[in-house]
Amino acid sequence: MAQDRESRPVRLDRRCSRGIRAIPISGLYRAPLSMFTGLVQHVGRVIDRCPIEGGQRLRLDPQGWDYEPLAGASVAVEGCCLSLVQSSEREWSFDVIPQTLRVTTLGSLEAGASVNLEHAALAETLLGGHLVQGHVDCVGVVTAAGEVGDEYRCRVEFDPGYDALVVSRGSVAVSGVSLTVAARGHGWLEVALIPTTLRETTLGGLTGGGRVNLEFDVFAKMIERQLDLRGTDG
Repeated sequence: MAQDRESRPVRLDRRCSRGIRAIPISGLYRAPLSMFTGLVQHVGRVIDRCPIEGGQRLRLDPQGWDYEPLAGASVAVEGCCLSLVQSSEREWSFDVIPQTLRVTTLGSLEAGASVNLEHAALAETLLGGHLVQGHVDCVGVVTAAGEVGDEYRCRVEFDPGYDALVVSRGSVAVSGVSLTVAARGHGWLEVALIPTTLRETTLGGLTGGGRVNLEFDVFAKMIERQLDLRGTDG
């Protein structure tokens, strides 16, 4: 799974440039388990990516989002759960490990690219979407996007090895957006997008050949794992 919050503790970078704030912490910081709902709250823009020891630093412009996170906060960026290292009004920085760069679209983001953003859910957050971990399973490729009858549909192809996790009228997170599976087949799924989603997320800009992060339903993954274990025991 792709994430930047592994079980080992990490030390936050305190070398901050002027205007960047970070929490002074003695010792080690252990990032908490975070969940999301798949309801995108804002769209940011990539400033750049640059190499650092152990990966890359991704810098984003939050584009006026009124959310003010502290260092260590969990933010879903295109559906990938990342831990904030530094932040200012116009710049948020995240350190991204090689695994995440390999198995998500974050490794191909270019300066100026738009990204979906959602902060971690709180205990009182209404679950308007579905439970999303921010752990991307694979990258899908858009094969069609546009009007189909009276609907706007997007078809995404992916590794058929994940077919068992795709349930008709079940949930899937596409680049961090909670959606319902409208149709499915061997190695592909379709979702129907409403005008609000097209207007207020990066999905409105998808065209054929576009790459998206896919996170399948966590409950489907739990069931599949239990069935695998029973098959092994039997």
